Amino acid sequence: MVILFVLIGGGLFLAFLRLILGTKATDRAVALDTTTLITTGFLVLVAFLQGRSMLLDVALVYSVLSFLGVLAVARYLDGGLR
Repeated sequence: MVILFVLIGGGLFLAFLRLILGTKATDRAVALDTTTLITTGFLVLVAFLQGRSMLLDVALVYSVLSFLGVLAVARYLDGGLR
């Protein structure tokens, strides 16, 4: 289990690094999406390990809000509403 948490932490670190040091806005948007994906996976893993189904609901809501946020960023990068 410790290895899983280290891998998840390493992935989050690399995604945050790309989020901060990204040269383009699209790089930052992909890093943000990757960060939310890893966080959702972490929530599901913790829910499985602890046997708490409430965390699965939290992960579901978090992933839907993340998807809507990525859509908003993509629309903004594409040029807005026009």
